[in-house]
Amino acid sequence: MVEIAGFAPARFAVVKDAFAASFETGEELGARFTLVEAGDTVLDIWAGFADRGRTRAFDEETLTPIFSTTKALAALLIARLVDAGKLDYAQTVASVWPEFGQAGKAAITVEQVMSHQEGLSGFPDQMDPALWFDWDAICAKLAAMAPLWPPGTASGYHPITFGYLAGEIFRRVDGRTMDVALRQDLAEPFGLDLWIGIPDSEFGRVAELQRPNALPDFGHQNEATKAAFLTPWAQPGGQGPDALRRLALPSATGQATALALARLMGALANDGWLDGETILSPALIAEAARQRIRGQDLVLPFEMSWGAGFMRNEAVHPWGPGDQTFGHSGWGGSCAFADPERKLAGAYVMNKQSTDLLGDRRPRRLIEATYAAL
Repeated sequence: MVEIAGFAPARFAVVKDAFAASFETGEELGARFTLVEAGDTVLDIWAGFADRGRTRAFDEETLTPIFSTTKALAALLIARLVDAGKLDYAQTVASVWPEFGQAGKAAITVEQVMSHQEGLSGFPDQMDPALWFDWDAICAKLAAMAPLWPPGTASGYHPITFGYLAGEIFRRVDGRTMDVALRQDLAEPFGLDLWIGIPDSEFGRVAELQRPNALPDFGHQNEATKAAFLTPWAQPGGQGPDALRRLALPSATGQATALALARLMGALANDGWLDGETILSPALIAEAARQRIRGQDLVLPFEMSWGAGFMRNEAVHPWGPGDQTFGHSGWGGSCAFADPERKLAGAYVMNKQSTDLLGDRRPRRLIEATYAAL
């Protein structure tokens, strides 16, 4: 019988039971699930082990790699620039990053980049995977690259390049990198255990991943999918795991606790309020979550609805029944979501990865149990 730590009020007993069941069936190694309702943390549970050898408990201090759930942090940071009047979703990327206007990309807008529409899902031509560790070199390649499909005609998920695109837009406007801004503006002031790339001092808290034995099923393998996921250079490599942990990549190298993610998304579900302060205006929350494109994604094997960096729930419904719910999922199962209609937010992190690309069955069961309990 697995021991569940943390707290779960009686009304969420079914959620705790669903969490325990995933451990009892062997689907989990270590995991945490947190709910925030109207700004209050109403459930926070964790269990299992932080290492494959099962010698280190998964506890409230454990940091977990969240992969593409990091994109929700990038989306929020861009939204805060828009809220401050420093950026507009409708302006061209080239207006803040002139080099980006090459190769037929002069008219591409910030919101097209944020909703994966501009056609730069990955690099089709061979390159050294170690080049991903050179921020300026990757941004130069993206600026010079021609789109893989006509911009604005479809979305095509950008697993890695999204971080460089959003991050460079942010840097050109704000002057800081996203990882620094996250720490200075949100994580440290509000006590949120959130990082984009981590310093060596935090390595000892990071959960060890148990990776799946197979690749996800992409359903189709067009040029956009291959460039995004299926080449030997599609993701950073060749520098070792420590270098990857340090890499501040706003699309993929986030490290977080479920509590920190749920509290941040809880603000987006609650008119922007976090600990008595507004981190984003209600109007900008709605604008960031507003649908920019919906249809069959060219990279993911799903019909997707995209806001400005956020996945919208209405197409696939990985996060309960609400059509206004938005958030992001990460490779292997992590997710974070905000439901403004119910002022509810949640986050799930784990270190045993599945092959599900979206809507991992483990958090899906927890979220379904949550809504059944409300």
